[in-house]
Amino acid sequence: MTVIIWGDMKQKYWILPLLCGAVLAQDTLLSPYPAAGPGPVIVHSRFGGQIFGYDIDQNGTEGLLSENVTLSNGTVIATVETFSQSTGSILDVAAATNTADNFLTMGVVGTSVGLVQHEHVQGLYVVKRTFNTLNPLSGNKLTGMWTPPIGSQHIIMPGGISHSQGVPNVAVYAYDNSGNFIPYVFSANVAANTFGPVVHVTDSLNFASVPPPIGLNTVTNIAILGGGDGCFGCFPVIGQVNLSTGDFSEFTGIGFGFVNGLAVDSADNIVCTTTEDDAAVEFYNLNTKTAFKVILPNALSQQIFSGTDVEFDPINKVFLIAQPISSSTSSGSSIYVYDTKGNLQETLNGFSFTNVSTVVPTYLALNPATRSGFVNGPKSSELQSFTY
Repeated sequence: MTVIIWGDMKQKYWILPLLCGAVLAQDTLLSPYPAAGPGPVIVHSRFGGQIFGYDIDQNGTEGLLSENVTLSNGTVIATVETFSQSTGSILDVAAATNTADNFLTMGVVGTSVGLVQHEHVQGLYVVKRTFNTLNPLSGNKLTGMWTPPIGSQHIIMPGGISHSQGVPNVAVYAYDNSGNFIPYVFSANVAANTFGPVVHVTDSLNFASVPPPIGLNTVTNIAILGGGDGCFGCFPVIGQVNLSTGDFSEFTGIGFGFVNGLAVDSADNIVCTTTEDDAAVEFYNLNTKTAFKVILPNALSQQIFSGTDVEFDPINKVFLIAQPISSSTSSGSSIYVYDTKGNLQETLNGFSFTNVSTVVPTYLALNPATRSGFVNGPKSSELQSFTY
């Protein structure tokens, strides 16, 4: 194993051997939770349509999803639905349209606040995007509007909002879809509809060519971006935005290719990422400015086995990695559980993520209190429960 040390936030780093004798538990699979894996609860969208985004409430018992069914006449039945985490049953339809419009679930944020995007469509184009809240989610109805300080040319994707529950604010990334490629980052208290300074990220090459995943250190109030220009075999770039002062800095990361997923351990200031070209998982300690990577089990650095979404469980202090094409079993998808030192704790097989050519890619929606979660699949109209 090698440890990477970078300095002064410049595009340089140094590679040093790890001398302490520690060995990553990559080949020794620990099984502290033998029942871990796919669970019995399957969520089916109310009308059998494709799920356009979902999340679960870490401080409650419900989940949120958006469903869109395209009819033969070109109209769309678009709905916002709540569901039970324990049974998977749809509890209520909070909103519905029967036009060409779409709903897109952005996530559950703050304390039990659902956030949904409404896309107004004319012809082949989305001409207006607005945001609705469900506050609280358990009320099962739209209660207000969220009005981020961006222009109509900027778009917020579901991956553009940090998965920060239990704290007032989230970090938001908005990218320019007009051809100017100007990315913005800001903090938001969705429940209060208030916002911090809008920060212009000055490196459009690495942070606007493809919308980067975003995480939030809730202790330092710094947003972390996983960027890069995406050329095959090129290094990723990690961006840091101080949401209080507006300062932006960046440094060259490890691994190869785009950053597919990113999550932050705020207490220890550790960032975990996955990269596109090498099936690697990277661990950055922002306090010591050191980093190292591990290769997903049996992946042999092959791109086809690269991980995607990364989520952090702050209660059990583990990162979960989604792998759409499993390298641990002959078919299907897998979830890997690593501790903050990069030791593999669990391999969960038996999934079939439906993230190919879908609006919302694979997302591991976690409930750390119950050490459980939901992921998309096995059908585009379903969510699969799991424990870890």
